[in-house]
Amino acid sequence: MAAARTAPTPPGSLKRIVAASLIGTTIEWYDFFLYGSAAALVFNKLFFPDSDPLVGTLLSFLTYAVGFAARPLGALVFGHYGDRLGRKKLLVLSLLLMGGATFAIGLLPTHATVGSAAPLLLTALRLVQGFALGGEWGGAVLLVSEHGDAKRRGFWASWPQTGAPAGQLLATGVLSALTALLSESAFTAWGWRIPFLLSGVLVIVGLWIRLSVDESPVFKAALAAAEERRATAGAVEKMPLVAVLRHHWRDVLIAMGARMAENISYYVITAFILVYATTSVGLSKQTALNAVLIGSAVHFAVIPLWGALSDRVGRRPVYLAGAVGVGLWMFPFFALIDRGSFGSLLLAVTVGLVLHGAMYAPQAAFFSEMFATRMRYSGASIGAQFSSVAAGAPAPLIATALLADYDSSTPIALYVIAAALLTVVALACARETRNSDLAEADEPVDGPARVGADA
Repeated sequence: MAAARTAPTPPGSLKRIVAASLIGTTIEWYDFFLYGSAAALVFNKLFFPDSDPLVGTLLSFLTYAVGFAARPLGALVFGHYGDRLGRKKLLVLSLLLMGGATFAIGLLPTHATVGSAAPLLLTALRLVQGFALGGEWGGAVLLVSEHGDAKRRGFWASWPQTGAPAGQLLATGVLSALTALLSESAFTAWGWRIPFLLSGVLVIVGLWIRLSVDESPVFKAALAAAEERRATAGAVEKMPLVAVLRHHWRDVLIAMGARMAENISYYVITAFILVYATTSVGLSKQTALNAVLIGSAVHFAVIPLWGALSDRVGRRPVYLAGAVGVGLWMFPFFALIDRGSFGSLLLAVTVGLVLHGAMYAPQAAFFSEMFATRMRYSGASIGAQFSSVAAGAPAPLIATALLADYDSSTPIALYVIAAALLTVVALACARETRNSDLAEADEPVDGPARVGADA
């Protein structure tokens, strides 16, 4: 029994839903990226002061990676309840968890005050951040995807994706302003806490907006159909996770492979670059932060353009262009940074982020169109977040370790190129999903699901 078709969401309502998802994801990514920037700039000194500077940075990035390890658990828990209870409720919870953990980091005592308890507390709060973000992404993009129509889904669903560069822009902008206004000693002593404490204000704004939107009509229709089956035939749905692994295991693997180049390249370009530019090239923290700041603004602007292009030519061609482009850009990327000027650093980061946007923009619609509604939150979240453990989590750590061992950017470039090749292989195995009707994809969770259209 297919789910009933749902009426298109009015344009005004759709824009409000897009705005709610965008603001919420911006706040969540602000919290998450703020930690990454602080890990590169000050956490090595505040929480691991007894280590060699580069070793301290490695340990700091290790706590950064712990957040990624918690993301699959968040994907499982939020995906399960998001497919059972709805997208909106879980998105409110994820925002509260992320904001609360980030605010608490701003209050943490450092190693100088409480010794080894400081990095332990930092790691625990990072786990909460990762758990919340693991559930945030899937719900935010689905809320938009399931409200929008098939013809422009790539464009509208790409807007929650702009929350990543917007969050990066906000986090880097706040840090850049503080490092410009405060002395090195003042920033290290107390200034770093300010952007973490600001998260409390941002969360209040995000909750007010997020509570004002409606649940996905596609989800409500699928839930009603499931309840009808239960009432008339006594059919009991399998757990969403079980259904995903039974009917969509291939799509989950494709999503994981597609994320490799996207995830790894992003954290090399935005997080590791703060280490490489300051320690190997000798540029100032302010210069590196400003380059990422401007690059993130361009990244924000191009993501909806890439999303709109995916509506015209397909998800796979745009995604493939980004993966190949990032792989080809890695050697010029480091060569430009090694020139030691702000202009060359800015060019390297900006082009890298534009190419990354070609993968990130169609990803929301692409992953949403792979799965049926009553397992879509679980499927999209599992595919996206499980790959982050192997991709985004260790990327700055691996890049820093390679730099320490070889004192060269060549192994790091090869590392990103290898990830790009994995993504190309995954896309070669994928089907084109453009113009899929999300309601037509719905079948009983214990039955087969028809998702996407073959290329």
